[in-house]
Amino acid sequence: MAENPFFSPSSLPYQLPDFGAIREEHYLPAFERGMSEHLAEVAAIANSEEAPTFDNTIAALERSGRVLGRTGMVFFSIVSSDSTDGIMAIEKEISPRLTKHSDEIRLDRALWARIKQVNTSDPEESWLLEKYREDFIRAGADLSEGDQERLKRLNEELSTLSTDFSQNLLRASKESALVVEDAAELDGFDEERLKALEKDGKYVLPLLNFTNQPGLAQLTNRETRRELYTLSVERAPANLDLAVRMATLRAERAKLLGFPSHASYSVADQTAKTAEAVEEMLGQLVGPAVRNAKREAEALAEQAGFAIEPWDWSFYTEKVRKAKYDFDADAMRPYFELDRVFRDGIFHAAGRLYGLRFTERTDLKGYHEDVSVWEVANEDGSQLGLFLLDPYARPTKRGGAWMNNLVDQSYLFGELPVVMNNLNVTKPADGPTLLTFDEVNTAFHEFGHALHGLFSAVRYPRVSGTNVPRDFVEYPSQVNEMWATWPEILANYAKHHETGEPMPAELVEKMQATEKFNQGFQTVEYLAATLLDWAWHKLAAGETVEDARAFEAAALESAGIAFPLVLPRYRTNYFAHIFSGGYSAGYYSYIWSEVLDAESVEWFKENGGLKRENGDHFRRELLSKGGSLDALTAFRNFRGREPSIRPLLERRGLV
Repeated sequence: MAENPFFSPSSLPYQLPDFGAIREEHYLPAFERGMSEHLAEVAAIANSEEAPTFDNTIAALERSGRVLGRTGMVFFSIVSSDSTDGIMAIEKEISPRLTKHSDEIRLDRALWARIKQVNTSDPEESWLLEKYREDFIRAGADLSEGDQERLKRLNEELSTLSTDFSQNLLRASKESALVVEDAAELDGFDEERLKALEKDGKYVLPLLNFTNQPGLAQLTNRETRRELYTLSVERAPANLDLAVRMATLRAERAKLLGFPSHASYSVADQTAKTAEAVEEMLGQLVGPAVRNAKREAEALAEQAGFAIEPWDWSFYTEKVRKAKYDFDADAMRPYFELDRVFRDGIFHAAGRLYGLRFTERTDLKGYHEDVSVWEVANEDGSQLGLFLLDPYARPTKRGGAWMNNLVDQSYLFGELPVVMNNLNVTKPADGPTLLTFDEVNTAFHEFGHALHGLFSAVRYPRVSGTNVPRDFVEYPSQVNEMWATWPEILANYAKHHETGEPMPAELVEKMQATEKFNQGFQTVEYLAATLLDWAWHKLAAGETVEDARAFEAAALESAGIAFPLVLPRYRTNYFAHIFSGGYSAGYYSYIWSEVLDAESVEWFKENGGLKRENGDHFRRELLSKGGSLDALTAFRNFRGREPSIRPLLERRGLV
C-alpha cells in the first residue's frame, strides 16, 4: 500500500485531499498505520528521559498522529456526505477501535505524569496546557486501574451504539420516504419539484432530519400531510432502544468520573459551566414560548375552520401569514437562485465586511461531482484557504446542514485551512436551483462556521478554528445570518432567476414584517428538543427506562413544554445531534449561543453595520482566536461588556 494517499501529505494546493486517488480500500490500512505510528510517538514522549517541557510534551503531542489525523478528517467527512455500504462497514469496524486508541493515550499514566509537571509562562501555551490537563482528567486519567478498565468498556460500547444509531437513521431517510404514484397527492408542489421527485414512474419524497418536513407547508392534501408527518416522527424505531442504552451508559460513566449526571459532566468544560446555569436560562423561555404557541394555534384553527393536528400547522401557518401580512413565502423562491445566493450574497457580504475574494478552482475536485472548490484570499491577495461547497441532498448523505474541516489551520505546521459546507437542497431535474428563504438563511449560517475556520490564526491544531466550547461554536455562525436580510446584501443577490429584476420592495417589507411571526412554534419546537436532550442526560447512574416513548412524554410534561400540536424538533429516535453527533446534553447550545448572537447583532447595528472596521474588529478579537483563549473573554473583548439575555427575548417576541 505504498501508494496509499494518506501516508504522506497531499501535494495539491492547500493539501486538499486528493479525492481522485482515494479509494475505500485505502481507509483501513491508513487508520491502522496511523494508530500504530501515533502510539509509538506517544510512547516516545511518555518515556522520554528528558525533563518535561512544553515543547517536548504538549507541542510534541500536537505534532503526533499526522497520518491518523489526515485519514480521520477525510473519512468522517465522507461518512456524513457520501456514505456507501462499504464506508458504513468501515465506520462500524473502526469507530470502537478509534475510541480504544484514544483511551490508550488519555489513560497512559506515564504520559499523564509528564503533563502534570509541565510549566510555561507563554499565555497561548498556558491555555493549551490547561486544556490538555482538562482533557485528560475528563477522560479518566486520575481513576483507579479498575475504574479505568470499566471506563474503556463503556466508551467502546457507546462508540458502537452511536455508529448504529447514525447508520439506522441514514437508512431510514430512504426507507421511510413518502412514495406516491399519483401526482395529485402532491398538489401544492410546482412542476419543477415534481420532476425532481419522480423516480421510475413514482414520486419519492425523502425525509429530512427533523420533525416538521418542509413539504408540510405546501401540500394541500391533508391525508398526504398526515402520512408524511407520521413517517417522519416514527422513523428508525430501533433507535429508541439504542437511545435508552446510551443514556444509561453515559450516566454510569458520569458517576465514574465524579459527576451526578452526564449533563453535569457535559457542561463542566463549556461556557455554561454548570447544569444549574443552563436550567436557569431555559426556565426563562418556556412559559412565554408556550403562551405564544397557544395563541398561534388559536389563529391557525380559526383559519382552518376546524381543530388542527400537528401535520396541519405548517400549512395553515402559511395561510395565516398570507391573510395577515399578504405574504406568500413561495413568492420569494424565484429570487433565490443557489449560485447567485453564494456569489452575490454570501461571498459578497464577506467581501464587504472582511475584504475577502473568492475564485472558483475548477481544476480542483471534491469527492462528488456536486462539490465546488473555491480559493479564498484576503483583500491584499494573500492566501487564506479553500472553501468547498456540497449543496445537494442525496441518498448517501445524512440530513441537515453542517461545516467541517479537511485541513486545520496552524502555525505549528504552516498549514492554511480547508473547510467545507454541506447543505441538503433538492437538486432539480433540470433548470436553476431555487431556494426557500429558510435554505438561504441556513446557507448564511453554515458559512459563518466556515469563516470561523478560515479566519483561524493560532499556533496549535488543538485550538484551531471551531475547536471552541460547543455552547459557543454556534455563535459566530448565527451572527452571519444577519447579512442574509441586510438591505445592501439582499438587494445584491435577491434577483429573479429569469428576468434579473430585483425582489420587489413590498415583498421585502412583507418578509421583514413577519420576522416574529410563528416564533412561538419555533421556540417551543426547539425548547422541547433541548429539554428532551436534557432529560435523557440528567439520568443518574442506576436509573432505568422501560419505555422510551413514555419517558419522552413524561420529560416534556415535567418541563412544562408538552404541547401536542408542537412536538420536539427532533424526537428521540432521530435525535442525531445527541446520540451520534457529539451534542449530548448540548442541544441547549443553540439558544445559549443566540444570547451572544443577539448581543452581537445589536453591536453591529450600533456601530454602523456593514463596515470593514466592524468586520475587522469581529475577525481580530473573536473569529481569529479559535479556542486559544477563554471563549467569553473573546466575546467581552469584542462586545466590550458581559452578555445580556434581553436582546434575545426581544428578537423572539418573548418580552
